[in-house]
Amino acid sequence: MSKLNCQIFDSMGDTELKKYLHSKLKSCKIRVISNELSLKTIDSKAEVLGVFVDSEVDKKVLDKMPKLKLIATMSTGYDHIDLEECKKRNITVCNVPNYGENTVAEHTMALILSLSRKIYPSIKRVKEGHYDFVGLRGFDLKGKAIGIVGTGSIGIHLITMLKCFETKVIAYDVKPNKATAKKYGFTYVSFDKLLSRSDIISFHVPLFPSTHHMINKKNIKKIKKGAYLINTARGGLIEAEALAKGLKSGQIAGAGLDVLEEEELLQNPKKILYTEKKDRDGLLKTNQMNKFIVDHPNTIITPHNAFNSTEALKRIIDITAENIIAYSKGSVQNIVN
Repeated sequence: MSKLNCQIFDSMGDTELKKYLHSKLKSCKIRVISNELSLKTIDSKAEVLGVFVDSEVDKKVLDKMPKLKLIATMSTGYDHIDLEECKKRNITVCNVPNYGENTVAEHTMALILSLSRKIYPSIKRVKEGHYDFVGLRGFDLKGKAIGIVGTGSIGIHLITMLKCFETKVIAYDVKPNKATAKKYGFTYVSFDKLLSRSDIISFHVPLFPSTHHMINKKNIKKIKKGAYLINTARGGLIEAEALAKGLKSGQIAGAGLDVLEEEELLQNPKKILYTEKKDRDGLLKTNQMNKFIVDHPNTIITPHNAFNSTEALKRIIDITAENIIAYSKGSVQNIVN
C-alpha cells in the first residue's frame, strides 16, 4: 500500500513540534510548511491537508487540490473550512474534539483575574517607574454572579475553578444538562436572564450561524450595566461594533478577549484588498472597531493564544496524527462533516 501524501501547514513554526509531527506520521509521506496555508504553497498532489484555524480552506484552495481526500484541522473549531464544498467533493474533515479543556479554561481564568485586579495597568505602571497603587483598586470575585455561555468541557473546567473563588455561577446552553448542573453546583437560565444578572460573562461555544453575533447591537443593552465580557472561543460570537459602543457608553465595564471578530485583519490588514468589493466597507468598519477595543484602557487582548501550551500542542498533534493514521487504515474518526 502506498503512503498517503500529506501536506501540513504549521503556522506555529515550532521546530520541535515539526520533528514530533514527523515522528508520529512515519507511515505517511509528509511535508510540513512552517506558515499558514497560501495558494502559492499548496501541493496539488496532496491527499491529506493539515491546518490550524488561521488557514482558511475555501473553494479556491480545494480547486487547487484535486486529489485531496482528508482535511485534518488541528483545532476543535472548523469554521475556517468550507464543509459544504468538502461534502460535494467527498472530502472527509476531522478535528481535534478535546485537547485543551483545562488549557483554555486556565487562560480564561487568567483574563478574569487580570481584569478584576487590574494586573496589566499595575505591571505597566511599575515598569514605567511609578510605584504606587492609586487608581488601581480592583474587585473581589467572591459573591459575584458569573455567567457561562456553553457548558461543554471548557465551560465546566472554568466553572470548577470559579467555584473555588466562591462565585455564584449561572449558565446558558442550548442543551442544558440538569445532572451536570447539580454535580457542579450551577443553575441554568435563559440567555436574556444570564445577560441581565451576570457581573462577568464568559463565552465557550463554537461559531455557527446560530451563535454568530450572540452579543450584538440589539441585545448589548440587556447586559447588566458595568459587567465584563470574556471571550476565549471565537471572535464572531461578539459583534465588534456592539462591544465598542458598549465600552464607550459604560454599559460594558471591560473585556478580556483572546479572539476578535475578523481578527486576521489585525495581523494582515492587506487582506481587505483581496475581498470582494461589496464586503470591504463592512470589514473596514469591523477593523476600526477592533482597534478601538484593543486600545481601550479597560480591555485585555491576547492574540488567540488560549490554546497555546506545550501540553495542549502535544495533544493536538497526537490526535491529528491518530486521525490521519485511522483514515489511512480505513477507519475514520472525529469526523465533523
